[in-house]
Amino acid sequence: MTEGGKAPSPRGAAIGRRIGIGLMYGLWKPRVLGSWRVPASGPVILAVNHSHGVDGPMVMGTAPRPVHFLIKKEAFVGPLDPFLRGIGQLKVDRQSADRKAITDALGVLAAGGVLGIFPEGTRGEGDFASLRAGLAYFAVRSGAPVVPVAVLGSTGRPSRLTPAVPRLRGRVDVVFGDAFDAGDGSGRRTRKALDEATVRIQERLTAHLAQARRLTRR
Repeated sequence: MTEGGKAPSPRGAAIGRRIGIGLMYGLWKPRVLGSWRVPASGPVILAVNHSHGVDGPMVMGTAPRPVHFLIKKEAFVGPLDPFLRGIGQLKVDRQSADRKAITDALGVLAAGGVLGIFPEGTRGEGDFASLRAGLAYFAVRSGAPVVPVAVLGSTGRPSRLTPAVPRLRGRVDVVFGDAFDAGDGSGRRTRKALDEATVRIQERLTAHLAQARRLTRR
């Protein structure tokens, strides 16, 4: 449940997707590859590399289904707080085991929705070099397939008007990979099973990113 006892809203996420489509295609030129690889129904986890603040909105606006992202609580300030919650996004405290965020995320998957995760935990090089265990936990616990997503070009030349965002009307590539199961098929949720799942996930995400760079020549 989100704050106030309300579950993450599928309708809100659908509205967020429409907003994302308008903004991302209005401000930049997204090139989307492999979106057909996202299962058309049922629970899915999108594992997205993270090197720029626009990466999440870019995926929201280019994914074929509405996405509920786990977003750091620091972003939920002022008017952004009700807005982000209103479009079905999930607030998470990265410094603790945030039980409410875990419940919300598992609820999205149990309802057959799409959960978006930055598995590196924070913005960085966007190369999946350091993964946290959260993605493995959600994948193993829910049984939802993981779809790797590479966002490339968001850290290129910044806008002259607003340096905090990429150059307006510049091209940003969003490459969706093949869905895969993170677990070993045993259903185990032990620490060892999660550690092994994290290794498998990292290998698949790193391989996808390398392939995406070859495809886009980034």
